Amino acid sequence: MTDPNTGLLALALEAARRAGDFLRDGRPADLAVAATKTSAIDVVTEMDIASEKMITGFLADRRPEDGFLGEEGASTEGTSGVRWIIDPLDGTVNYLYGRPAWAVSIAAERDGVTVVGVVHAPMRGETCQAVLGGGAHLDDTPIQVNTAPSLDRALVGTGFGYLAGRKAHQAAVAARIIPEVRDIRRGGSAAIDLCDVATGRLDAYYERGLNPWDYAAGELIAREAGALTGGRPGAPASTELTVAAPPGLFEPLQERLEEYGAWHDGTLA
Repeated sequence: MTDPNTGLLALALEAARRAGDFLRDGRPADLAVAATKTSAIDVVTEMDIASEKMITGFLADRRPEDGFLGEEGASTEGTSGVRWIIDPLDGTVNYLYGRPAWAVSIAAERDGVTVVGVVHAPMRGETCQAVLGGGAHLDDTPIQVNTAPSLDRALVGTGFGYLAGRKAHQAAVAARIIPEVRDIRRGGSAAIDLCDVATGRLDAYYERGLNPWDYAAGELIAREAGALTGGRPGAPASTELTVAAPPGLFEPLQERLEEYGAWHDGTLA
């Protein structure tokens, strides 16, 4: 019997590649900020908006009964039980500055469960993908997380929000984590960072303040590559906290993050 999720994967791959080509080849020389979100440095460009319209239009033409949740405003319920979760340009600030670490991220949920994830990084020439229960792949090659190192040998990725209070708190947490790990990396794209855990380019990743479109696809890819994923102890990945790491590293890292209050929103302090 054919897995119905493979059809969703094919559509996600095609939509992500079309949007990625558009973003890579159509980036205007005078690219400017079109709007801001949580703060003056949390930006949206005209290309974010156009990319989301391209993706939702492509998918809606082929599956008109599906729902959507997109970073730039796409929000419809749908009637099919399938919902697409879309970040049309993850790493917008990188893109604005001409840095290569940006991606198109598309996930599909079926009845509330993420079943497909695609993260397409055009400047890397790479696409990570996963289907629930089918493993994870970098292009056509199966991928797997690193065997868990001890915490003090772990290379850990993270990110920072745009609100000043939150960013200050995240920096304070990172300052406590850094002496306990090999080092920390900050790439600027949560979707790519989660895929880097899946491919072994990072041992672990954590961040507070992500939205579903930031982590939906990458979290599935990391999990299908063998990572444990979650938030605070006993909770799933969420805006409050997202953590991904192989078994044996996930637990001590999550414990430290809980102890250091990585889940706390510094804007409320």
